[in-house]
Amino acid sequence: MSRLPFDPIDEAARQWGERWEGVPAMHAVTSLMRVQQLVLAELDSILKPHGLTFARYEALVLLVFSSRGSLPLGKMGERLQVHPTSVTSIVQRLEAAGLVVRRPHPADGRAVLAEITDDGRAVVEAATRDLIDSDFALGALSDDQLRAISQLLTPVRRAAGDF
Repeated sequence: MSRLPFDPIDEAARQWGERWEGVPAMHAVTSLMRVQQLVLAELDSILKPHGLTFARYEALVLLVFSSRGSLPLGKMGERLQVHPTSVTSIVQRLEAAGLVVRRPHPADGRAVLAEITDDGRAVVEAATRDLIDSDFALGALSDDQLRAISQLLTPVRRAAGDF
């Protein structure tokens, strides 16, 4: 893909301002969405050699962080903030790759646990090294800028009920 000789988001904001209000919000949200696309594409390309997408990587990391290396699928969905069918799909793919196993919940006959395997733990370690080495696709920003972004976005997440 070739580079444009101008910033298309700036141009969209200019045209937006000729018709409607809310240019700062429109510019910010358009920028956020574009950066999300760029970062996710880069993260997925880093994780592809490990047989992972970012969503699958997040699920494995969540299991690594759990005290027993396993969680009920419903709790995984809550913590990953995704729909239950998405968790099921993610876990099925991880299971097919031998990175997790599904087991019946010992105390709740209706629930299923996802449990990370030793292979899953090894993949998380290797993938995490690659993500850290790539600065999580945000190497163009300093640590101070990264902290500022996180601080700026916290009120939006809180207002949306994220936590």
